[in-house]
Amino acid sequence: MARQSMHNRRAGRGSTSTGTSWISYSDMMAALVLIFVLILSVALHSYMNQLEQKSLELDEQRALVIAKQAEVDKIIIQLDEKQTALDAQSAELILAQDELATAQDELEAAQIILISQQTELDEANTALASREAQLIILQGELASKQVELDAATAVLTAQKQELAAQAQKIDNIVGLRTQIVSDLSTTLSRSGLRATVDSTTGDIMLESAVFFGFNSSELSAEGKALLDRFLPAYMSVLLSAEYRDYLGEIIIEGHTDSVGEYMTNLELSQARAQTVVKYILTTPALSAQQRELLRTLIVPKGKSYTDPVYNEDGTINDEKSRRVEFKFSLRDADMIAEMNRILQEMETE
Repeated sequence: MARQSMHNRRAGRGSTSTGTSWISYSDMMAALVLIFVLILSVALHSYMNQLEQKSLELDEQRALVIAKQAEVDKIIIQLDEKQTALDAQSAELILAQDELATAQDELEAAQIILISQQTELDEANTALASREAQLIILQGELASKQVELDAATAVLTAQKQELAAQAQKIDNIVGLRTQIVSDLSTTLSRSGLRATVDSTTGDIMLESAVFFGFNSSELSAEGKALLDRFLPAYMSVLLSAEYRDYLGEIIIEGHTDSVGEYMTNLELSQARAQTVVKYILTTPALSAQQRELLRTLIVPKGKSYTDPVYNEDGTINDEKSRRVEFKFSLRDADMIAEMNRILQEMETE
């Protein structure tokens, strides 16, 4: 088109005058175009070389990018796997955090309980310390009481031993009284004397009518004769070497009937008992040694009508109530009787 345009302009100017110049111009233009084409070819060739080089480089870079992309994909896959694991761990962590929160709540509750229990423990320790102090005091008191108990036990042991000895003594004395009663009964029977001997106490009852007249304290001849027969037999037993060291008292008791006033009968019974005692201490029927010994043993007692004798129907027998009784007590008999009672109580306990 460019050539055609130039040709047309040249034709308009005239084909003759301008023919030569046109050819020159055309050649010049052709040369320029050829140069341009050459330059363009060279440039294009250079560009193509460069493009090819760049393509190679780009292919290399693309291959490198692909390799890198593969590595990246691999890394992404690994990251995804790690993310999945991380998500699982996160879920586990959340669950663990929930459990931890629950455990924390439980721990706080347990701490509250622990504080409460610690407070209770402190209070218990305080109470325990107080009780331990009290226990120490009580142990001291107990030790003191134990010492006292040991001392009391020792005393009690000694007392038991003494009581055992006294018990043996009681047995001996009980046996001794029984033996005396037996000997009295035998001796009086051999002497032909009628006297009632109490099998337990050894008391002997003689009718007062034999000794005294009614309302009298003067000893009758018949009474003196009976005493002269009775006293040697009676005293031969009580004042024998076998028994006299055990005697405490020989009691002469006077008794009256229930007729009259108490004081009158008391004076009468006492006077009768004294009359019998005076006769015993002066009668030649006993030896001087016996009478001397009897002065330390014999005791007169008036009983008035306080201890009457009863009939089987429960009425008072005034005749038998008027009597004189001979009694004896063994040395320390009252004390021994009390000890015997204590021993019996101890045995029942």
